[in-house]
Amino acid sequence: MKQALQFFDEFIKFLQFEKGLSLNTISAYKNDLNQYFLEKINKTIHNVSAEDLTEFLWQLKQQGVKPNSIYRKSSCITQFHKFLISENLTTNNPVESIMRPKLQRKLPTVLSVDEVDKLLSFKPIKFNDVRNKAMIEMLYATGLRVSELVNLTFDQIDLENRFIRVIGKGGKERIVLLNKKSIDALKEWIKLRDKKFSSKINPQYDKYIFLSKLGRPISRIDFWEQLKNYVRNAGISKNVSPHTLRHSFATHMLKYGADLRVVQELLGHSDISTTQIYTQVDRQHLKELHKKYHPRG
Repeated sequence: MKQALQFFDEFIKFLQFEKGLSLNTISAYKNDLNQYFLEKINKTIHNVSAEDLTEFLWQLKQQGVKPNSIYRKSSCITQFHKFLISENLTTNNPVESIMRPKLQRKLPTVLSVDEVDKLLSFKPIKFNDVRNKAMIEMLYATGLRVSELVNLTFDQIDLENRFIRVIGKGGKERIVLLNKKSIDALKEWIKLRDKKFSSKINPQYDKYIFLSKLGRPISRIDFWEQLKNYVRNAGISKNVSPHTLRHSFATHMLKYGADLRVVQELLGHSDISTTQIYTQVDRQHLKELHKKYHPRG
């Protein structure tokens, strides 16, 4: 096991510094590898067989582990063994002949264009309303992740040229575009923000665009809780999170003719297969319309 732990550390450094994975993803990989070797396999790196790995995955299924979790664990283990071979740490490759489980992708929840209009139809009255409307408009206009939105700083935005410079997962930079409605809502918020705080704001928070009443960056949990109220007031029964607006942005872009590669770039996806799920959402919508309105649907 000492040998396995040593190789784990080298693999984790590879994921962090060469692949640029997030800390959350790396933590999940650590847990998966610990479960694989320390709890189940109990063999050296050089003696693990395809049968051992198959048995491990089968046991997970028997324990009721969700298919997507099994797929992630299988992918992690496969990458680990391939890393060992590429670094000449072993010649043993137990993953070469196994059948990896298929990933069962659940289609994301998306809002219709009408539902987005209803969500954004409220008139901002209070401090929070002005800020939240700007945040919702920006999520739908740009497809930002909520973590990217709440951490947005003034040096990232260019209102004159209508774009934002975003640092996404793995430190990757991308440019996303703003529309007129999001710019108008953002300008209204910035005007109120400056008026409320003027010189009273803590210098360490001054760079952040979206602040709470206390003058601190709003957390994604707080924003999510407030978003639920707007969803409920708009009469929308779907389970909506900030990420739903990202899904809706991508789906609507593709529905109205945007190129898949362009949407991939705007979302910051490293793999286009991640973006392709939104084409499935649109096809599902078409099937539902056909079934509803076709005489022989």
